[in-house]
Amino acid sequence: MKAAAAVFKWNKLIWARGFTTQLFVSRLSFYTTDNELNNLFSPFGEVTEARLVKDHKTQRPKGFAFVTYKSEEQAQKAIKAMDGRIVGGRLIGVEIAKTTEPGNRDADS
Repeated sequence: MKAAAAVFKWNKLIWARGFTTQLFVSRLSFYTTDNELNNLFSPFGEVTEARLVKDHKTQRPKGFAFVTYKSEEQAQKAIKAMDGRIVGGRLIGVEIAKTTEPGNRDADS
C-alpha cells in the first residue's frame, strides 16, 4: 500500500509541475476509431498510447480519449495544434489529462 501511495504522490507532483505526457481529448465523433485517433496525433511526436474510452456493453466510443506521448514537448506541440480543431465535423478539445487519487471520483468537488 505504501508503494501505491508513493507512486500517486509522485504522479501528483509531476502533474502539478506540468511534466505530463498524457492528454485528454474531448468531443470526438462517436465513429472515431483507435487507428484514426493514433493517425490524428502521430504527426506531433511518438505516440506511446492512444486509447478511446468505450462503453463496456456496446464497445462504441464515448466521445473522449487519452493520448500519451514519449515527451512533454511532443504533448505540448499536440495541444497547440489540435485544441479547438474541427475533426470529423466536431470541434475537439485537447488538454493535459488530470490525475486523481485512485478511488476518489469527487477530487474536484
